[in-house]
Amino acid sequence: MRLNFVVVFAAFLSLQATFAPAQNTKSPAKVPAAATLALRPPMGWNSWDAYGLTITEPQFRDNVDVLAKTLKPFGWQYAVIDEGWFLKNPHALHGSGTVVYELDTNGRYNPVPERFPSAMVDGRNLGFKKLGEYVHAQGLKFGIHIVRGVPRESVARNLPIAGSSFHASDAADTSDACPWDPTNWGVRDTPAGQAWYDSLLAQYAGWGVDYLKVDCISDHPYKLDEIRMLHRAIIKTGRPIVLSLSPGPTKLGVVDEIRPYAQMWRISDDIWDFWTNPKAWPRSVHDQFDLAAAWAPYAIAGSWPDADMLPLGYLGPEPGDGKARDSRLTHEEQRTLVTLWSMMRSPLILGANLTKLDAWTTALLTNRDVLDVDQNAHDQRQAAREGDSVAWTASGKDGVRYLALFNLSDSEKTIKHPYAFYSLPDGKYSATELWSHEARPTSDSIDAMLAPHSCILLELKR
Repeated sequence: MRLNFVVVFAAFLSLQATFAPAQNTKSPAKVPAAATLALRPPMGWNSWDAYGLTITEPQFRDNVDVLAKTLKPFGWQYAVIDEGWFLKNPHALHGSGTVVYELDTNGRYNPVPERFPSAMVDGRNLGFKKLGEYVHAQGLKFGIHIVRGVPRESVARNLPIAGSSFHASDAADTSDACPWDPTNWGVRDTPAGQAWYDSLLAQYAGWGVDYLKVDCISDHPYKLDEIRMLHRAIIKTGRPIVLSLSPGPTKLGVVDEIRPYAQMWRISDDIWDFWTNPKAWPRSVHDQFDLAAAWAPYAIAGSWPDADMLPLGYLGPEPGDGKARDSRLTHEEQRTLVTLWSMMRSPLILGANLTKLDAWTTALLTNRDVLDVDQNAHDQRQAAREGDSVAWTASGKDGVRYLALFNLSDSEKTIKHPYAFYSLPDGKYSATELWSHEARPTSDSIDAMLAPHSCILLELKR
């Protein structure tokens, strides 16, 4: 029965690819059938920016409840538990002391029952099965984060790999460690390595996982062999699981290699709530403009360059970087971030503590017109750059055009140009600014004053 289901599932993916609408004719490669699991950029929430390694089940459920009630009507659908759900003492991972893990008898991580009580049923750890069911009952989709590889503790104990005759030491590559994470060894591209990932994805499919974020795999280091193995394992489960690759910067030169296997991949290292940052890490909003311009042509149905999470709203009680705080970004900078992500058609994965959403942040995240650009536009591109003045264009339905103008400087700027300057068709347009909903007079040109670090997003109609 499993084989027949997988065959049907593969046929379904092929049929999707046949009838999926073209999203961007500038893409240098055709989208493969297996990449059509995410026909639009995924939208959702991830625990990292607010909870880091420490999230608990009550905290997660509270955020899921807000996600379902407040954001789901606007397209936000994924609820993702980020790194550390298997750590009994998460603060020890990058601190002092011995880290204690929750493992099953086949060497796979399980959620810690003290943090996720629903995992324990009749004395057995059933993982995230009950929690996944709770997410699905809210009409949402469930996701988790992992770091690629085999747990080092499983290798030390040489635990058996479920569904195979192999053991953890057969699959592990102990010469290949993630340079910034001490939990796992790499996986050999061998039958034993594939058996390991098959066992892992079978576990996750049993939990109802819809979205898998895999870290230490798309850059520093880039591990194409493990990306392929993960994809094969997903297909074997028969469950449509979106595969998200981190961290960046994924290299432009490998896009055709990863597109058959993953639905989204990070274009940069971690973004946090900085407008600019003189340090190499973390990335700032200002840093993303050049990368966004380079990657925009590759954003097509099923293949989404990911500009990283949205560090908006309240980041706490234990964010993955720094102390608990409201986002350092000003309101203008937050609108600029959401506008750039939407114009390049990045996935939108929110990092805020949803239980502390204020009215302003909620309005930012529920602007249907702006979200529609991210979800449904095409032909997106950076149309012009004049120093710190940047313009993006995209096309919508029924001849609608979008024009986003950004002021990256620290002073006000006046922008005056005919619309033709941005390679828009000649003629006059009526314009509506999508953040303020202000209607502008019909004209063949733009004349706008932009505050520092701000933007406007115009919907243009003939």
